[in-house]
Amino acid sequence: MSGFAELGLSSWLVEQCRQLGLKQPTPVQLGCIPAILEGRDCLGCAKTGSGKTAAFVLPILQKLSEDPYGIFCLVLTPTRELAYQIAEQFRVLGKPLGLKDCIIVGGMDMVAQGLELSRKPHVVISTPGRLADHLRSSNTFNMKKIRFLVMDEADRLLEQGCTDFTTDLETILAAVPSRRQTLLFSATLTDTLKELQGLATNQPFFWEAEAPVCTVEQLDQRYLLVPEKVKDAYLVHLVQSFQDQHEDWSIIIFTNTCKTCQILCMMLRKFNFPTVALHSMMKQKERFAALAKFKSSIYRILIATDVASRGLDIPTVQVVINHNTPGLPKIYIHRVGRTARAGRQGRAITLVTQYDIHLVHAIEEQIKKQLEELSVEEAEVLQILTQVNVVRRECEIKLEAAHFDEKKEINKRKQLILEGKDPDLEAKRKAELAKIKQKNRRFKKKVEQTLKRQKAGSASRGHRPPRPRSQELRAEASDSRCQQPHTDS
Repeated sequence: MSGFAELGLSSWLVEQCRQLGLKQPTPVQLGCIPAILEGRDCLGCAKTGSGKTAAFVLPILQKLSEDPYGIFCLVLTPTRELAYQIAEQFRVLGKPLGLKDCIIVGGMDMVAQGLELSRKPHVVISTPGRLADHLRSSNTFNMKKIRFLVMDEADRLLEQGCTDFTTDLETILAAVPSRRQTLLFSATLTDTLKELQGLATNQPFFWEAEAPVCTVEQLDQRYLLVPEKVKDAYLVHLVQSFQDQHEDWSIIIFTNTCKTCQILCMMLRKFNFPTVALHSMMKQKERFAALAKFKSSIYRILIATDVASRGLDIPTVQVVINHNTPGLPKIYIHRVGRTARAGRQGRAITLVTQYDIHLVHAIEEQIKKQLEELSVEEAEVLQILTQVNVVRRECEIKLEAAHFDEKKEINKRKQLILEGKDPDLEAKRKAELAKIKQKNRRFKKKVEQTLKRQKAGSASRGHRPPRPRSQELRAEASDSRCQQPHTDS
């Protein structure tokens, strides 16, 4: 395999790679770096842990060394933790350049961030929301001369879901020049990214890993079928088993909500497991501290929401446990990608309830691999079932006393104010919408009951019930459509 020197990188960059132990480039680096150095837009799709970050950091530093000036590159990421991790790679590889970087994320002082931006750092690494806030509220800096726009975990940035970045991205794209290199990297290829591939105009280069499976071969993937009400007892049993067999193993437990994450952390601590939580309801300093303690093995167990599922490079993680079955296959891929990195072995275990079977089938279809069932001694789980349920309820009561839900509402109000909306007016609209939905449900229920009574009465008389008026209208509309001549318009 060719070395970094054969990719067209400067000698000082090759030396930096050698000092960091990067002896040979990975396939995604071999495929993307030459195209980026040629000035082409790039869309790279490869497995987690395959070296995607270095695939855009190295060529950007190469170009920056040739013509250093102001804000040269903007990197957008979906999570704060990933922003800091990317910044670390820029600092390490760009040390000989005297690289100046700036991290713009939520939860930090906006005034201090504004001062950093006004000093024109070479590289800005940011989450979309906070950078858009700066662009709307400040004119002390501009991004009209940037050379590179990078979107790491691009599928997450461009999708429209529970966290929609569309408005913020529109603000950012209006502030950057149209003549630039755009680099998109992700572990999962979505329909949106495919559309962008077709719309790109700057000699777009597309690279996708050839491997048919979206997860690495070194990952042992299992599922554990459990009843919904005893899921926590199985979780405690699994953690206890791994701790007994391997005291030095690190475990990440993924769950779906901040509240569940906090409750599980409190619960496992009650059982004397070295546990720390990571979720979006925590202050930024607390999130940094939690991640640092886990990376340094002070705590061996990290319970997290999906803020930790993308991009975080923690090579020492041996086990990933999904406390809930992910609703989308790509979320599963990103979660289990936190283990079995850089050629190491890893395990992924998903707790599957009776309501999640279809989700498992969707995951297996996506990764083109069948999950194996994990065998567990149910008698041992039953022994701790009552104790786990009692401890969980105690933790729930304690969290309610700490007004955890109220803090969430306060954060929502702050977010609405930042978006220029009136929280009280939004709450009133939400209440009115809920009333309308409730009224519709009552009306629907009343109609269903009426139809049941009509059907029962007709059955007792021995003849078919008359069709409701709505069904007659639909039938007539269908007949009229069928009678219309077909046109090619």
